Amino acid sequence: MTGRGVLRVGLLALLWGSCFLWIELALTGFAPAQIATARCALGAAFVFALARRAGQRLPRGLWGHLAVAALFCNALPFVLFGIGQQTVDSGVAGVLNATTPLWSLLIGLVTGGERGLSPVRAAGLGLGFAGVLVVFAPWEQGVTGVGALFLLAAAAGYAVAFAYMSRTLVAKGAPLAVSAAQLAVAAGLSALLLPFDGAAAGPNTVAVVALVVLGVLGTGATFVLNYRIITDEGPTNAAAVGYLLPVVSVALGAVVLGEPLTPRVVVGVLVVVAGVALTRLTAAPGASGVGRRAAGAVSASVRG
Repeated sequence: MTGRGVLRVGLLALLWGSCFLWIELALTGFAPAQIATARCALGAAFVFALARRAGQRLPRGLWGHLAVAALFCNALPFVLFGIGQQTVDSGVAGVLNATTPLWSLLIGLVTGGERGLSPVRAAGLGLGFAGVLVVFAPWEQGVTGVGALFLLAAAAGYAVAFAYMSRTLVAKGAPLAVSAAQLAVAAGLSALLLPFDGAAAGPNTVAVVALVVLGVLGTGATFVLNYRIITDEGPTNAAAVGYLLPVVSVALGAVVLGEPLTPRVVVGVLVVVAGVALTRLTAAPGASGVGRRAAGAVSASVRG
């Protein structure tokens, strides 16, 4: 990876890893569905402006696929993160989000997209979810564990989306226009949940700023940056950002929000990252691999 690529990966990890901090701050003034709707709308406006500048047009004939992708890759996870982080620390949310590759591997095994699971990869799968249990600590956290289940469901939603998008949206249409359209659809889907949203404290300066940063930088700008990394450095190098996200989220939660950085959380982060690394680095070169194809799908998605 080039020096510029390293800087880009570091910046992307910071932007994506900070999303959980911004969600936590946005929750001081907005309800989960409000955050998801505004986040998608702001991200769509940002990417759409870039698409117009690049002369890219909104796609035709892809709206059905975009609706499915928007549901599982944006609307559903964004709402679930807001719900989960009402009771779970932002750092823990970032760690649970890092389980997406594990869910991708499981989906691949169930659907037949992954074949010939080696003992090392199987060990990595088990190790990764063992790390989740360490962080989750259901024997200690009580009601917090319910929030963690919402976060795990969001991570699984990403995996479903990437598997679907790798078959239906990759290399279909101009990437900026496709992503802008996907986010616009996601904003509409999230808005359907607004009547069922819980009570919000009411907008305040911190919550509004956090929401704008989350939408413009954490959702819109990250797509452009991630796309450049994949284009210039390749999907394998781009995937390296996944190992940094939980570290960034835990560090920001501890430094900015004063969240407890317990030995259990630190150990859990290391175990999850190690498990994910084993499932990725030992993949058979010739395997079809839903999890590996999903790396290409990220170039047509916006993940936070």
